[in-house]
Amino acid sequence: MSRLANVYKEKVAPELAKEFGYESTMQIPHIKSVSLNIGLGEAAQNHKLIEEAVTELTNISGQKAVITRAKKSIAAFKLREGMPIGCRVTLRRERMWDFIDRLFNFALPRVRDFRGVKDRGFDGRGNFTMGVRDHSIFPEIDIDKVERPKGMNITFVTSATTDKESKSLLTMLGMPFKK
Repeated sequence: MSRLANVYKEKVAPELAKEFGYESTMQIPHIKSVSLNIGLGEAAQNHKLIEEAVTELTNISGQKAVITRAKKSIAAFKLREGMPIGCRVTLRRERMWDFIDRLFNFALPRVRDFRGVKDRGFDGRGNFTMGVRDHSIFPEIDIDKVERPKGMNITFVTSATTDKESKSLLTMLGMPFKK
């Protein structure tokens, strides 16, 4: 079992149950999955970019990334239906806990002038999305081999019903929210 999964089970879950007054252990919010997404609009013209992004996202997540394709043709962007425009990965269970641990303890502190994560990314249903401007903050990425930095979206899907419960869960797990 992952270190962070043990922290959740032994400390965070009982504290959340006490804070919000849950009667059943099934009511306690938990993280269902973490979704990583890299969007590359210019990949429609340069196929090498998409292959590089898939390799790097696979290294970061430890799971094979899937290429996302355009759903509709948009003439203004020179985009045709079915062209590759990005890649994504959905992590669950052990890989999810390992990724969250690495994100909170290794990657986010490596961000230049880091003051915390803004808490504006909640969707009203307990899920949280944050953006990372440069994917090279992850220790798995060899900076010398990266041609250009890529941004990524990271979405935490939780079983929490409100944003307050979700924020409390993420804060107790170690998410460094901006004060």
